[in-house]
Amino acid sequence: MAISAKDVKALREVSGAGIMDCKKALQETDGDMDEALAYLQKKGEAAVEKKASRTAAEGLVETWLNEDQTEAVLVEVNCETDFVSQNDQFQAFVKQISETVGVSKASSIEELQDVTVVGTEKTVADYTAEQVSSIGENIKTRRFVRYNVDEGLIGGYVHAGGQIGVLVQLEAPAEADRDALDELARDVAMHIAAMNPPYLRAEDIPAEDEAAHKEILVAQAKETGKPDSIIEKIVTGKINKWRAESVLLSQPFVKNSDQTVAEFVDTVDGAELVSFVRYEVGEGIEKKEEKSLSEEVAEQLRGN
Repeated sequence: MAISAKDVKALREVSGAGIMDCKKALQETDGDMDEALAYLQKKGEAAVEKKASRTAAEGLVETWLNEDQTEAVLVEVNCETDFVSQNDQFQAFVKQISETVGVSKASSIEELQDVTVVGTEKTVADYTAEQVSSIGENIKTRRFVRYNVDEGLIGGYVHAGGQIGVLVQLEAPAEADRDALDELARDVAMHIAAMNPPYLRAEDIPAEDEAAHKEILVAQAKETGKPDSIIEKIVTGKINKWRAESVLLSQPFVKNSDQTVAEFVDTVDGAELVSFVRYEVGEGIEKKEEKSLSEEVAEQLRGN
Protein backbone atom coordinates (compact mmCIF):
# COMPACT_ATOMS: atom_id res chain seq x y z
CA MET A 1 0.00 0.00 0.00
CA ALA A 2 1.05 3.63 -0.52
CA ILE A 3 2.47 5.30 2.58
CA SER A 4 1.85 9.02 2.95
CA ALA A 5 4.53 11.47 4.04
CA LYS A 6 2.11 12.66 6.74
CA ASP A 7 1.99 9.18 8.31
CA VAL A 8 5.77 8.84 8.16
CA LYS A 9 6.17 12.22 9.86
CA ALA A 10 3.67 11.29 12.59
CA LEU A 11 5.46 8.01 13.29
CA ARG A 12 8.83 9.78 13.42
CA GLU A 13 7.50 12.21 16.04
CA VAL A 14 6.40 9.45 18.41
CA SER A 15 9.24 7.00 17.76
CA GLY A 16 12.28 9.16 17.05
CA ALA A 17 13.30 6.73 14.28
CA GLY A 18 14.62 7.70 10.87
CA ILE A 19 12.47 8.37 7.81
CA MET A 20 13.34 5.14 6.02
CA ASP A 21 12.81 3.04 9.15
CA CYS A 22 9.39 4.62 9.71
CA LYS A 23 8.41 4.10 6.09
CA LYS A 24 9.42 0.44 6.22
CA ALA A 25 7.58 -0.09 9.51
CA LEU A 26 4.36 1.31 8.02
CA GLN A 27 4.77 -0.84 4.92
CA GLU A 28 5.32 -3.97 7.00
CA THR A 29 2.20 -3.28 9.10
CA ASP A 30 -0.14 -2.08 6.32
CA GLY A 31 -0.12 1.47 7.65
CA ASP A 32 -1.28 0.58 11.19
CA MET A 33 0.36 3.25 13.38
CA ASP A 34 0.29 1.25 16.64
CA GLU A 35 1.68 -1.88 15.03
CA ALA A 36 4.32 0.19 13.22
CA LEU A 37 5.43 1.71 16.52
CA ALA A 38 5.65 -1.76 18.10
CA TYR A 39 7.64 -2.93 15.07
CA LEU A 40 10.15 -0.11 15.51
CA GLN A 41 10.44 -0.76 19.25
CA LYS A 42 11.18 -4.45 18.70
CA LYS A 43 13.71 -3.60 16.01
CA GLY A 44 15.34 -1.06 18.33
CA GLU A 45 15.51 -3.54 21.21
CA ALA A 46 17.19 -6.10 18.96
CA ALA A 47 19.73 -3.53 17.80
CA VAL A 48 20.47 -2.45 21.38
CA GLU A 49 20.92 -6.07 22.47
CA LYS A 50 23.33 -6.68 19.59
CA LYS A 51 25.39 -3.57 20.40
CA ALA A 52 25.53 -4.45 24.12
CA SER A 53 28.18 -7.10 23.45
CA ARG A 54 30.55 -4.57 21.91
CA THR A 55 33.36 -3.08 23.99
CA ALA A 56 32.68 0.45 25.23
CA ALA A 57 35.96 1.82 26.57
CA GLU A 58 35.73 5.46 25.44
CA GLY A 59 33.38 8.08 26.85
CA LEU A 60 33.34 10.80 29.48
CA VAL A 61 33.43 11.37 33.21
CA GLU A 62 31.23 14.06 34.75
CA THR A 63 30.66 15.53 38.20
CA TRP A 64 27.49 16.81 39.83
CA LEU A 65 27.46 18.88 43.03
CA ASN A 66 24.51 20.28 44.97
CA GLU A 67 24.29 24.01 45.61
CA ASP A 68 26.20 24.11 48.91
CA GLN A 69 28.68 21.41 47.81
CA THR A 70 27.80 19.05 50.63
CA GLU A 71 26.82 16.26 48.23
CA ALA A 72 28.43 15.25 44.95
CA VAL A 73 28.77 12.39 42.49
CA LEU A 74 31.38 11.38 39.95
CA VAL A 75 30.06 9.34 37.02
CA GLU A 76 31.66 7.51 34.09
CA VAL A 77 29.57 6.88 30.96
CA ASN A 78 31.13 4.83 28.18
CA CYS A 79 30.71 4.62 24.42
CA GLU A 80 32.69 2.79 21.76
CA THR A 81 34.60 5.58 20.01
CA ASP A 82 36.27 8.87 20.83
CA PHE A 83 34.30 10.39 17.95
CA VAL A 84 31.00 9.75 19.75
CA SER A 85 32.40 10.99 23.07
CA GLN A 86 32.77 14.39 21.37
CA ASN A 87 29.21 14.28 20.02
CA ASP A 88 26.88 16.95 21.45
CA GLN A 89 24.05 14.44 21.92
CA PHE A 90 26.26 12.06 23.89
CA GLN A 91 27.70 14.87 26.02
CA ALA A 92 24.21 16.11 26.86
CA PHE A 93 23.22 12.54 27.79
CA VAL A 94 26.21 12.25 30.14
CA LYS A 95 25.23 15.49 31.89
CA GLN A 96 21.64 14.26 32.27
CA ILE A 97 22.82 10.97 33.74
CA SER A 98 25.20 12.64 36.19
CA GLU A 99 22.43 14.97 37.40
CA THR A 100 20.03 12.01 37.62
CA VAL A 101 22.51 10.09 39.76
CA GLY A 102 23.06 13.17 41.91
CA VAL A 103 19.43 13.87 42.75
CA SER A 104 18.51 10.20 43.11
CA LYS A 105 19.20 7.91 46.04
CA ALA A 106 20.60 5.16 43.82
CA SER A 107 23.54 3.35 45.37
CA SER A 108 24.41 1.03 42.48
CA ILE A 109 24.28 0.83 38.69
CA GLU A 110 21.53 -1.78 39.02
CA GLU A 111 19.34 0.53 41.13
CA LEU A 112 20.02 3.41 38.76
CA GLN A 113 18.40 1.60 35.82
CA ASP A 114 14.90 2.11 37.29
CA VAL A 115 15.42 5.79 38.17
CA THR A 116 13.61 8.39 36.03
CA VAL A 117 16.03 10.54 34.04
CA VAL A 118 15.92 14.24 34.93
CA GLY A 119 13.85 16.18 32.40
CA THR A 120 12.14 13.06 31.02
CA GLU A 121 9.53 10.48 31.97
CA LYS A 122 11.79 7.58 31.04
CA THR A 123 13.93 5.31 33.17
CA VAL A 124 17.69 5.31 32.78
CA ALA A 125 17.47 1.86 31.15
CA ASP A 126 14.91 2.98 28.56
CA TYR A 127 16.56 6.34 27.93
CA THR A 128 19.96 4.69 27.45
CA ALA A 129 18.45 2.22 24.96
CA GLU A 130 17.10 5.19 23.00
CA GLN A 131 20.55 6.75 22.86
CA VAL A 132 22.09 3.46 21.70
CA SER A 133 19.54 3.23 18.90
CA SER A 134 19.93 6.87 17.91
CA ILE A 135 23.72 7.22 18.15
CA GLY A 136 24.49 3.72 16.90
CA GLU A 137 27.02 2.65 19.52
CA ASN A 138 26.98 0.64 22.72
CA ILE A 139 26.49 3.14 25.56
CA LYS A 140 26.48 2.34 29.26
CA THR A 141 26.81 4.06 32.62
CA ARG A 142 29.75 2.12 33.98
CA ARG A 143 30.20 3.39 37.53
CA PHE A 144 29.57 6.25 39.94
CA VAL A 145 30.55 7.29 43.44
CA ARG A 146 28.64 9.51 45.86
CA TYR A 147 30.16 11.78 48.51
CA ASN A 148 28.36 13.48 51.42
CA VAL A 149 29.78 15.76 54.08
CA ASP A 150 28.09 17.34 57.13
CA GLU A 151 30.71 19.99 57.97
CA GLY A 152 32.97 21.06 55.15
CA LEU A 153 32.53 20.74 51.41
CA ILE A 154 33.26 18.63 48.35
CA GLY A 155 35.23 19.90 45.38
CA GLY A 156 35.05 18.52 41.87
CA TYR A 157 37.29 18.82 38.83
CA VAL A 158 37.09 17.40 35.31
CA HIS A 159 40.23 17.42 33.14
CA ALA A 160 41.34 16.62 29.60
CA GLY A 161 38.02 17.03 27.84
CA GLY A 162 36.14 14.81 30.27
CA GLN A 163 38.70 12.01 30.38
CA ILE A 164 39.68 12.42 34.05
CA GLY A 165 37.43 13.40 36.94
CA VAL A 166 38.15 13.93 40.64
CA LEU A 167 36.14 14.51 43.82
CA VAL A 168 37.82 15.79 46.98
CA GLN A 169 36.14 15.72 50.39
CA LEU A 170 37.18 18.33 52.95
CA GLU A 171 35.97 18.52 56.53
CA ALA A 172 36.06 21.89 58.28
CA PRO A 173 34.24 23.72 61.09
CA ALA A 174 31.13 25.74 60.24
CA GLU A 175 33.00 29.03 60.65
CA ALA A 176 35.66 28.10 58.05
CA ASP A 177 36.01 30.33 54.99
CA ARG A 178 33.88 28.59 52.31
CA ASP A 179 35.56 30.38 49.41
CA ALA A 180 38.99 29.38 50.67
CA LEU A 181 37.80 25.78 51.14
CA ASP A 182 36.36 25.70 47.64
CA GLU A 183 39.62 26.97 46.11
CA LEU A 184 41.61 24.50 48.21
CA ALA A 185 39.43 21.57 47.11
CA ARG A 186 39.74 22.51 43.44
CA ASP A 187 43.54 22.93 43.62
CA VAL A 188 43.97 19.57 45.35
CA ALA A 189 41.62 17.93 42.82
CA MET A 190 43.73 19.35 39.97
CA HIS A 191 46.85 17.92 41.64
CA ILE A 192 45.20 14.50 41.93
CA ALA A 193 44.14 14.58 38.28
CA ALA A 194 47.75 15.26 37.25
CA MET A 195 49.66 13.03 39.68
CA ASN A 196 47.23 10.12 40.19
CA PRO A 197 48.26 9.20 43.76
CA PRO A 198 47.14 5.69 44.80
CA TYR A 199 46.73 6.51 48.50
CA LEU A 200 45.74 9.40 50.77
CA ARG A 201 47.94 8.56 53.78
CA ALA A 202 50.88 6.22 54.41
CA GLU A 203 48.71 4.05 56.66
CA ASP A 204 46.37 3.45 53.71
CA ILE A 205 49.02 1.45 51.85
CA PRO A 206 48.13 -2.27 52.10
CA ALA A 207 50.88 -4.30 53.76
CA GLU A 208 50.86 -6.81 50.89
CA ASP A 209 51.44 -4.02 48.33
CA GLU A 210 54.45 -2.73 50.23
CA ALA A 211 55.81 -6.26 50.73
CA ALA A 212 55.49 -7.01 47.01
CA HIS A 213 57.26 -3.77 46.09
CA LYS A 214 60.01 -4.44 48.62
CA GLU A 215 60.54 -7.93 47.20
CA ILE A 216 61.14 -6.42 43.75
CA LEU A 217 63.58 -3.86 45.15
CA VAL A 218 65.52 -6.52 47.07
CA ALA A 219 65.84 -8.67 43.94
CA GLN A 220 67.06 -5.68 41.93
CA ALA A 221 69.57 -4.69 44.63
CA LYS A 222 71.00 -8.21 44.90
CA GLU A 223 71.89 -8.08 41.21
CA THR A 224 74.41 -5.36 42.04
CA GLY A 225 76.47 -7.83 44.12
CA LYS A 226 76.61 -5.53 47.13
CA PRO A 227 76.67 -6.98 50.68
CA ASP A 228 73.38 -7.55 52.51
CA SER A 229 73.98 -4.67 54.94
CA ILE A 230 74.27 -2.21 52.06
CA ILE A 231 71.31 -3.78 50.23
CA GLU A 232 69.14 -3.28 53.31
CA LYS A 233 69.99 0.44 53.43
CA ILE A 234 69.36 0.84 49.71
CA VAL A 235 65.98 -0.91 49.91
CA THR A 236 64.93 1.07 53.00
CA GLY A 237 65.71 4.33 51.24
CA LYS A 238 63.82 3.32 48.10
CA ILE A 239 60.80 2.10 50.08
CA ASN A 240 60.63 5.43 51.92
CA LYS A 241 60.79 7.27 48.60
CA TRP A 242 58.09 5.01 47.12
CA ARG A 243 55.81 5.70 50.09
CA ALA A 244 56.25 9.46 49.72
CA GLU A 245 55.56 9.33 45.98
CA SER A 246 52.50 7.08 46.42
CA VAL A 247 50.80 9.07 49.19
CA LEU A 248 48.86 12.20 48.24
CA LEU A 249 49.59 14.13 51.44
CA SER A 250 53.34 13.50 51.06
CA GLN A 251 53.62 14.52 47.42
CA PRO A 252 55.12 17.90 46.47
CA PHE A 253 52.19 20.14 45.54
CA VAL A 254 52.11 20.71 41.76
CA LYS A 255 51.50 24.45 42.04
CA ASN A 256 54.28 24.93 44.58
CA SER A 257 56.81 22.10 44.85
CA ASP A 258 58.38 23.74 47.95
CA GLN A 259 55.45 22.43 50.03
CA THR A 260 53.72 19.09 50.29
CA VAL A 261 50.00 18.66 49.70
CA ALA A 262 49.56 18.26 53.47
CA GLU A 263 51.28 21.60 54.05
CA PHE A 264 49.11 23.22 51.40
CA VAL A 265 45.94 21.90 53.06
CA ASP A 266 47.13 23.39 56.35
CA THR A 267 47.08 26.88 54.80
CA VAL A 268 43.30 26.93 55.29
CA ASP A 269 42.43 27.00 59.00
CA GLY A 270 40.51 23.95 60.17
CA ALA A 271 40.56 22.14 56.81
CA GLU A 272 41.14 18.39 56.75
CA LEU A 273 41.38 16.31 53.58
CA VAL A 274 39.53 13.10 54.42
CA SER A 275 38.94 11.39 51.07
CA PHE A 276 39.32 11.59 47.31
CA VAL A 277 38.37 9.60 44.24
CA ARG A 278 39.78 9.77 40.71
CA TYR A 279 38.19 8.27 37.58
CA GLU A 280 39.92 7.98 34.23
CA VAL A 281 37.81 6.93 31.26
CA GLY A 282 38.28 3.30 30.30
CA GLU A 283 40.73 2.38 33.06
CA GLY A 284 40.58 -1.35 33.72
CA ILE A 285 38.63 -2.12 30.54
CA GLU A 286 40.36 -4.54 28.21
CA LYS A 287 40.14 -3.07 24.73
CA LYS A 288 39.84 -5.35 21.74
CA GLU A 289 42.58 -4.97 19.17
CA GLU A 290 41.15 -3.11 16.21
CA LYS A 291 41.61 -4.58 12.73
CA SER A 292 43.25 -2.44 10.09
CA LEU A 293 41.33 -1.52 6.94
CA SER A 294 43.43 -3.93 4.86
CA GLU A 295 42.66 -6.78 7.28
CA GLU A 296 38.92 -6.07 7.12
CA VAL A 297 39.00 -6.03 3.32
CA ALA A 298 40.99 -9.29 3.25
CA GLU A 299 38.42 -10.96 5.53
CA GLN A 300 35.58 -9.83 3.29
CA LEU A 301 37.36 -11.21 0.21
CA ARG A 302 37.83 -14.54 1.99
CA GLY A 303 34.13 -14.52 2.84
CA ASN A 304 34.64 -14.31 6.64
